[in-house]
Amino acid sequence: MNLHCWCRLHIHQNPFFPNALLSNSSMMGELAIDKHVKYIISVEKKKDSFESVVMEHLRLNGAYWGLTTLDLLGKLDAVDKEEVISWMMKCQHESGGFAGNIGHDPHILYTLSAVQVLALFDKLDVLDVDKVSNYVAGLQNEDGSFSGDMWGEVDTRFSYIAICCLSILKRLDKINVDKAVNYIVSCKNPDGGFGCTPGGESHTGQIFCCVGALALVGALHHVDKDLLGWWLCERQFKSGGLNGRPEKLPDVCYSWWVLSSSIMINRAHWINKEKLVKYILDCQDTENGGISDRPDDAVDVFHTYFGVAGLSLLEYPGVKAIDPAYALPVDVVNRIFLAN
Repeated sequence: MNLHCWCRLHIHQNPFFPNALLSNSSMMGELAIDKHVKYIISVEKKKDSFESVVMEHLRLNGAYWGLTTLDLLGKLDAVDKEEVISWMMKCQHESGGFAGNIGHDPHILYTLSAVQVLALFDKLDVLDVDKVSNYVAGLQNEDGSFSGDMWGEVDTRFSYIAICCLSILKRLDKINVDKAVNYIVSCKNPDGGFGCTPGGESHTGQIFCCVGALALVGALHHVDKDLLGWWLCERQFKSGGLNGRPEKLPDVCYSWWVLSSSIMINRAHWINKEKLVKYILDCQDTENGGISDRPDDAVDVFHTYFGVAGLSLLEYPGVKAIDPAYALPVDVVNRIFLAN
């Protein structure tokens, strides 16, 4: 099987939730789609707002979060595509990598966000693919790990980012995949989870990165699915929310990290779907739009994206399907890999 298509085919052929779609969403509340769309668009326009200022260095990530949310809600046409692409291409460094904003240093994290945004707009053809993929491949270390940038920080996040980015660009042959897999496996812990480096504490964010990377290269056999599935389902609170590791508070963003990982190892049915949907909906600002980490907290684009993405994985009505490994709408992934 084509490894690029693994997750798309897997999610369609094997429904992870026995009860399929939510039959009566009104029992748990409604997703305020129009309010969330207005909120996302307003964030970009309010250049002097606190949220805009603190996101200055990672604006490209914010673009990915906001635009993907709009696409999942069927509202991507609410933005000026050409304006976004023009700004984003000014964030590209001569090395081939992208920075979080114009004039900043390139990093593998922002490079993936740029590739994902271009994929959303079906504009990957504006890239010099070899230049970008050479930048990403050049960050692989001798042990198979990846650095985030020229300064050399190593983290399994960067392993996922490199593999996802090169997979979308169809350039996985530029790296040593076997070494990349071996490094990820070396970060596996006795509890079934994964850390940022060998011996690092298991965390659901790192677990998504490691499981996602292994899924994209057809190496999920390295995962103890029952052990990891149990650890992941224990992250759920009575409120329905999920946390990232033991003894921490629930947070909407883990709706994505936990659920996507559980789906990729076919253990999502161990999580209470209805309670999680209710928790996400309870974190909405139904008056002004946006989703927060916990009920009644301040909203932001980050949690709005992960809340909507979580609802997508939960098959919430009116939200497009998202691929659990690529973190892009399924129709976008289909377009990439079914294209000539």
